[in-house]
Amino acid sequence: MKKTILTIFALATIVLGGNAQTYTLSQCLKKGLENNYSLRITRNQEEVAHNNATLANAGYLPTIDLGAGYNGSLNGNDTKVRATGETEQSRSNFDNNISAGVDVNWTIFNGFKTKTTYRQLQEMEKMGETQTRLAIEDFIAGLAAEYYNFLQQRLRLNNYYNAVLLSKERLRIVEERYNIGSFSRLDYQQAKVDFNADSAQYIKQQEVVITSRIALNEMMAIDQVYTPITTVETNIEVDTTLNFVHLWDMMLENNAELMLADHNKAITNLDYKKVLSRNYPYLKLNAGYDYSFNSYNKGAYIHRSGWGGNASLTLGINLWDGNRRREKRNAQIAIENGKLQREKLVLSLKADLGNMWQAYENNLQLLNLEKLNVITARENHDIAKERYMLGDLSGIEMREAQQSLLQAEERLLSVEYDTKICEISLLLISGEIGNYLE
Repeated sequence: MKKTILTIFALATIVLGGNAQTYTLSQCLKKGLENNYSLRITRNQEEVAHNNATLANAGYLPTIDLGAGYNGSLNGNDTKVRATGETEQSRSNFDNNISAGVDVNWTIFNGFKTKTTYRQLQEMEKMGETQTRLAIEDFIAGLAAEYYNFLQQRLRLNNYYNAVLLSKERLRIVEERYNIGSFSRLDYQQAKVDFNADSAQYIKQQEVVITSRIALNEMMAIDQVYTPITTVETNIEVDTTLNFVHLWDMMLENNAELMLADHNKAITNLDYKKVLSRNYPYLKLNAGYDYSFNSYNKGAYIHRSGWGGNASLTLGINLWDGNRRREKRNAQIAIENGKLQREKLVLSLKADLGNMWQAYENNLQLLNLEKLNVITARENHDIAKERYMLGDLSGIEMREAQQSLLQAEERLLSVEYDTKICEISLLLISGEIGNYLE
């Protein structure tokens, strides 16, 4: 038994925070936001959208091509002269040509398609920013939930540790009285069984705490995920000042999912405008400057070179391509779907907010009730312990008082964590989850 007690104490020192790095929630979040791999990938994707939102990518700027070429020919020919009837032969005629030129192509106007494309790229850039914000908010909510889960499991471990101490003290009392004949062997055996059960429960909780700690280290992208850490907070503090009307207004104004839906809606509207742009004429400019050099092996000329520029304007309109009407109808349907999806999302968010708020209020009531229950259970345990010391209470009744206290503490801890999760969810849906960074 002494070996078991020493083991329990050693594990308590390790798991409860001996030589561990101490973090606040804000510190965990800042470290995770800086290092988390998923967020870094999301930021890179945002950078791609930013790089794409350029005038050149939209088609505003001309294209300039520089080209050069070489052509050589080796041939022979026979020519029969009509007047004399003689055949003139020419062999190994080698001619070559070298050319170079610069060409400029520019679509000056294409029915506002270029302008619409640029606006679409800008909207996609904003969407990338919103997607990054959504990923960050989800990350903050997830890390905060894991942080408080880690705190909850440590507090639960501490409760189990206290239960082991109480069982140890009871076992000591029973053992002393058994040795002098005041208690039966049955009392001694039952006290030992209860102590072993509490010790096993405590040891099993060690695994839960370590698993949560590893998950928290992983979210912060700490390479050594087994690194011992602990929290500054020693209990779960719940914000009881949340206001439903404020959360409602902030949700409709700042919710990242709604903002993404608005970006999608804007992009579908621009797709429709791009289809309509094909009803307008187009104007294209082509210009160039070329140089050529020709060399002749035989003939009247040895070589010839030439240079000069050229330019042309093309004005046209696409009268019919067979797809425009279909694409226009599909674009109109996409606009309608975007509108319906946003309305569906708003309704879903309203329902989620209502359910979360109801759970939050209920948990606040349960929280007050469980706090009173813990006070009552602790008083009952103290009274039972005094009576047990005097011999007026059986071991079974003492065990019931101890279990009642542990269960009350467990219920309070669970309600505190559940209320905190409701708080995190409400701040997430209202777009105010960033408050945890302050």
